[in-house]
Amino acid sequence: MTTYVLVGGAWLGGWCWQPVTAQLRAQGHDVYPVTLTGLGERSHLASREVDLDTYIADVVNVIEVEDLQDVVLVGHSYAGLVVTAVADRIPERISLLTYLDSGPVPDATAYLDLQPPAARQLIERLVEEAGNGWQVPMPSWEELEGVLGASLAGLGPDERSQLRGRAAAQPLRTWTQPVSLKNPAREQLPKLLITCSFPLAQVRQMIADGHPWFAEMASPQWSFLELPTGHWPMFSEPDRLGDLLLHIPANRKE
Repeated sequence: MTTYVLVGGAWLGGWCWQPVTAQLRAQGHDVYPVTLTGLGERSHLASREVDLDTYIADVVNVIEVEDLQDVVLVGHSYAGLVVTAVADRIPERISLLTYLDSGPVPDATAYLDLQPPAARQLIERLVEEAGNGWQVPMPSWEELEGVLGASLAGLGPDERSQLRGRAAAQPLRTWTQPVSLKNPAREQLPKLLITCSFPLAQVRQMIADGHPWFAEMASPQWSFLELPTGHWPMFSEPDRLGDLLLHIPANRKE
């Protein structure tokens, strides 16, 4: 039996993992889909004070209060930042740190810092015009793909309706607070990238080029899998994603 902790990306809650969670549990595994503060069924807890530290505590508390060990910790998209920090806090409880169409963020870097200028400008405009000055609303489909570079491949009308209908605006400070990484034990954890919207060959080239999202992946702790689809595989390819997650425990540390 494997224990999975799943953290969705920006604007998403634990609900986004429902088909994947059902598939993993049907095979006898323990699965904990986390909803971060202010999102999903916890949207009523959103406030200006919610920041990256809040999100880190959300995931750490699930793992510690449930006394989870040997966790396969999965972070999608934005949540790559969160799971990196969680692994920095409690590496002894993590057996495999998995990034789903995502990557680790360098120390002292905020998520917004890594966005290109056009994306930062879009986010800042949305916060002021539709986010009451402290929330990041989900952009339009055109903006998501054309400005933020999030591939919409595989998202039909039903998937788009479900995703947007349940998405919640995200507190801005979760995008602007820099991550603080201090524990060298995190660096020694086995890590896996499941790339979806970037071909694996392109990822390897970005690693070689020292791209900030991918530079850390040059270390021997990393392994790679490819699931060709758009940026939201839990909607576009939930069955195939579930199959991949079922077979990744072989990558775990002894």
